[in-house]
Amino acid sequence: MELSSKSRLTPNQILEKIQSAQKLALVQSGRSSPCDADCLEALLNGKMELQGLMPWSSNYTFLANLNTNDGQTLMGIYKPGEGERPLWDFPDRSLSKREFTSYLISQVLGWPNIPTTVLRNGPHGFGSLQLFVDADYEAHYFNLRDMPAFMEDFRRMALFDFIANNADRKGGHCLKGKDGTIWAIDHGLTFHTDLKLRTVIWDFCDQPVEDALMADLDHLYTLMDGIELCAVLGDFLTSREIEALKKRVSTLVSTRRYPTARLGRNVPYPPI
Repeated sequence: MELSSKSRLTPNQILEKIQSAQKLALVQSGRSSPCDADCLEALLNGKMELQGLMPWSSNYTFLANLNTNDGQTLMGIYKPGEGERPLWDFPDRSLSKREFTSYLISQVLGWPNIPTTVLRNGPHGFGSLQLFVDADYEAHYFNLRDMPAFMEDFRRMALFDFIANNADRKGGHCLKGKDGTIWAIDHGLTFHTDLKLRTVIWDFCDQPVEDALMADLDHLYTLMDGIELCAVLGDFLTSREIEALKKRVSTLVSTRRYPTARLGRNVPYPPI
């Protein structure tokens, strides 16, 4: 499902999608975000000035500067659809909308921490734009996994990756912000109808899911039977992809356990 020029939403419509997803969250209070209204306005409508390509990216990925209404400059990661490398198993120019859909689902669940993400036009056409995370780039999953302070973040990430059917959870896609926040990034290879989960986070295989997280999953499953969430997702996922998403959520709700690694390839390469 490629977003044609006729089906691309306006900045105001993208903002409405984000607000609608947030209103569907089970818990409305206590939501914190490093991106306030001015930040979100800049991501959606600010003039984008490209600073250069990000190294080691599979697709064209640009670091960009954007100006806020109060004269400040913030940085974002811009991934134009035209810069996506063709894949045999994902539709062309569809990865940016999967990035945005992942952010929407995280807003409904309340987790994991995904940097604010929008869809918009840029210097190289329509694509995703995500708030840049000022991170400790020596830190990644493999040298953070044994730290108790981050255990809950990785549990949430493991559940989210199953829900989103993430085919590319590398260790380097877990960032530690300078303030200690754990961020999940790079969600282009998600929401396929076939099971494609490939992740480095298998530490919690078959363990019971904690009650608080189960409450969020139960809530998400209930929403999947309604029209509000489907209305939020329907511009970005096909009906088959939404049905497959519902089945994955149903699996977690019925088993109430973390997913178990299947036979075959279940870890991305390279792992970092």
